[in-house]
Amino acid sequence: MRPRIVYVHGNGNKVRSELLKSQWDTALFGRDMAEASRMAYWAPVRYPEPLPDFRTDPMNGRPELIEELPAPSDLAGAEPPEEFVARTLEEARLEAGDTGLEARAGADEGALAAWLRDMTYLADTLALSGEQDEPGAELPLEALPLPRQGRTALFRLLVKHSFKDVHAYFFGGAGPAMREVVKEQLDGLDGGPLVVVGHSLGTIIAYEVLMEQAREVELLVTVGSPLAIAEVQDHLARPPAVPAGVAAWRNASDLRDLVALDHTLRPEYAPEERVTDLLVTNDSSNHHGISEYLAQHEVRAPVQRIFDGAG
Repeated sequence: MRPRIVYVHGNGNKVRSELLKSQWDTALFGRDMAEASRMAYWAPVRYPEPLPDFRTDPMNGRPELIEELPAPSDLAGAEPPEEFVARTLEEARLEAGDTGLEARAGADEGALAAWLRDMTYLADTLALSGEQDEPGAELPLEALPLPRQGRTALFRLLVKHSFKDVHAYFFGGAGPAMREVVKEQLDGLDGGPLVVVGHSLGTIIAYEVLMEQAREVELLVTVGSPLAIAEVQDHLARPPAVPAGVAAWRNASDLRDLVALDHTLRPEYAPEERVTDLLVTNDSSNHHGISEYLAQHEVRAPVQRIFDGAG
């Protein structure tokens, strides 16, 4: 049986499903994989219409997108960090309240809010100090061609969407529908080697589905994942562990990725010999872009070996 791969996208709205799948295929394999790949496209759970074709995804951190966005002040680019945190948390609460779950959110969200604060302060630190090509190697601020306020707005855009979508998943009633999308894409794929690739919030959704289904997965790949963060682990349906059917798990992150503040899954997800944590360089402007993650040799090579070996 031929290998199959299921993608689970991350935070924020996306282009239509077919185009998004082709973009991931191209980044990971260099070509469209046709029926060999599937996209678990959960964006409609949160967003009524997809992004226009080929519009820059703000979650991928393209600096040119700043020209298409509201003024940085409207994105809280100059707002003090604690005010930004409080406003983002209140907006997330209001969204959860629309589903009638505000009581649960108010009781449980405190730990998750610590992640929001940590992301915000890291975002502001990066915006202030400029980027680093690798740990310890300072580059001039011009490496990201935006004024500081624009850099702050870009990073905070990632923080805001990441937190609000994760909050919606855990507290806003969106989690079951998101997981159902992944289950539907996994249906009917028994028999051949299976690879599951998740990005950002998509890693949480994929992980929880695999914990529930315990289906055989030859390789689980997570990139830019918050699964190592204690505040996120506190809200998982089951204690952290490698899903029973997962033979190998590779987790890749950039040290500057705001979403993946903790970069090591091995200490918490047993059996640790199945887990490999990788530090890679993601040079998208917010260090969280999916194409840059999928293009990394450490991410691509083990996936391609499964497909080449079956050929």
